[in-house]
Order: sequence, then C-alpha cells, then structure tokens
Amino acid sequence: MDQATVSLRQTPLHEAHKALGAKMVPFAGYEMPVQYTGLRAEHAAVREAVGLFDVSHMGELWISGEGATEFLQHQLAGDVEKAYPGKALYTCFLNEEGGIVEDLLVYGLEDRYLLVVNASNRAEVVAKMSAELPDNVTLDDASDRTALLALQGPNSDAVMQAVGLNLTGLEYYHHKAVSLCGIPIHVGATGYTGERGFELYVPSEKAGMIWAILMEAGRPSGLLPCGLGARDTLRLEKGFCLHGNDMDANRTPVEAGLTWTVGWKTEFRGKSALVKQKADGNHQRLIGFKMTERGIPRKGYPIVSESGQQVGVVTSGTQSPTLGEAIGLGYVDSDCTELGTSLAILIRDKSIAASVVKVPFL
Repeated sequence: MDQATVSLRQTPLHEAHKALGAKMVPFAGYEMPVQYTGLRAEHAAVREAVGLFDVSHMGELWISGEGATEFLQHQLAGDVEKAYPGKALYTCFLNEEGGIVEDLLVYGLEDRYLLVVNASNRAEVVAKMSAELPDNVTLDDASDRTALLALQGPNSDAVMQAVGLNLTGLEYYHHKAVSLCGIPIHVGATGYTGERGFELYVPSEKAGMIWAILMEAGRPSGLLPCGLGARDTLRLEKGFCLHGNDMDANRTPVEAGLTWTVGWKTEFRGKSALVKQKADGNHQRLIGFKMTERGIPRKGYPIVSESGQQVGVVTSGTQSPTLGEAIGLGYVDSDCTELGTSLAILIRDKSIAASVVKVPFL
C-alpha cells in the first residue's frame, strides 16, 4: 500500500472486501472496491439478478427539532413537506447563484429528517448548514456511526425475504425502520442503478455481520458483490447525474435537467437565480448522446457541431454493457439539444460522430 493510500479512510467492510479479492481504488477520501469478479459480470448481476454494494462512504445527517421543516425548506431546493414520514425526496442544496453544491436524499420521519449526502461534499454541507442553524434545530452528523449497503436488482426482494423481511409492499422512494436478525436498521426503496432495490442504513459495528448475512442469503438468487465500476455504468445507462461530473456548484438544476427536484412555490437559497435563468432560456443544457461511430466518450472531451465549432463538453461517458453502445452525457448550447441533432466528440483530436438521444438510455 503506497503512502497516498495509507491516508485514505476505510469503511467498516474493508476486511470483507479484501477477503473477496476486490480491487481497491481511492474515491472521495476513502479506499473503495472498484470491482470484484469484473465490471461486466457485476453490471449484469444487477440488471438480471441482484448485486450488493458497500456505499458506506456516503454521509448521514439527522436534522431534528421543532424548526427542522422550516429550516430545511430554506436550505434545500425541493419542497421538504413532500418528505413526509415514510417518504423520501431527491433534491439539491444550492448556493446563492443556484449552483448545485450537493444533490441528496431526504428521508422524512415522524420527528426528524435523515439527509444522505456524498462523502466529498459532506463537510461543506455540514459547515454551511451549521452556520445558519437556529436554536430550535439540531444537526447530528452520524456518518461515522452509520454504514450503508445497497442491495440492487430484480431479485432484491427475494434476498430480503430470505433474511426474514418481506418488503414487497415498500414502494419506490419509501422507507421504514425494520429489524434484521435482531439488529435495528433503516431501509429505503431507493438506489442509484435504476433497478428495484434497497438501501440499508446499519450501525457501523454491525456492518460486517449484515454484509455476511446478505451475501449468504443471496447466493440462490445470483447475488454478486459489486464495486464502483458497475455502479457508474449502471447509473449512466439510466441517465442519473454524478456530482462532480454532470453537476457541480457551477451548474444549476435548470441546466442539469433537474427542475423536477425544485419546489418552485417554496423559498430557498438560489431561487431568484433559477427563476431568472429559466425565464431567459439561453443557457447550456445537459443532454444524452450515443456514438454513431466507433469511439468511447470520456469526461472532458469537447463536443462539436457538424461545422466543427465547439458547443459543449462531455461530463460522463462509457461503453454501455447492456446496450453494447457507447453513451454519454454532456452540456451543450441551447440550440443543440433537440433529439436527433448530429454532433461529434473530439477523441484524441479526431472528430467521432454522435447523436442526441432521449435519456434514460435504457
């Protein structure tokens, strides 16, 4: 292990990953598994059977107190009242200019909210919220006390039934508290793959036990442990944005095609900037595209028009394991967003043809 790796944080499942022979890589300050048996096999397992991910690098923030709803309504772009008890909400945390500082999940409970944030943005979100925290609201950063496992794929219900939990009635973007082998956990019917699945929030000290229980129970259902490589190709096929690639503090929900995450009737930081940008209409927009010639698009590659003028940039790209085609996301000028528009991606200074397509790709 080199010096750069020594300084990385480890999730509670580090030893389990090593035992499975996972290839580990630095990610958001952690040492994370990028793959176990191979990206294609893991990707196929999630699409056709079931896969288990360790995403314990994610941050968990509990917001409570009598002023919690009012506080979050200003802090977040979405209508927090839609995160009623048992329901989850996907939305954004913006800066004054409307830029996406973070995208996050909000789980509503009877007396508090659970915010699930990206590891790389956790400290900034905590700092910004803490600076504006009123006396009647409490913020508890439980990230180091919480592990997060994502069970994803069409056989995920069967795996949960095998461990004594019938969650077939838990609808998409709903959640509940349950007990797994005597361990209290919180389960959300959410995920980042576009497949039926669950995200399990478990006490860090019990993560190894629960991982082992799920791995054993999932064998008859074709379960494979899955790494960040498959997670990225799975989310891209469904057109899900990745913070740091497809959105950041310099891009707004209007540009990123995330206006559906905005509660336009509420008041929140950055709203005036979004309203102005939406009315103006003259801004770059995130589009999906497929390569119509041989070539793999990657983050940072220029997007050009048929005349050769640069009109945008690739933010995510890959060879889709399911489709067998090269796909990508990127920002382009407003007059290049129509479906079917012919574009090209500059790959090693060579112009490779592409076409704007509808997202999700799959």
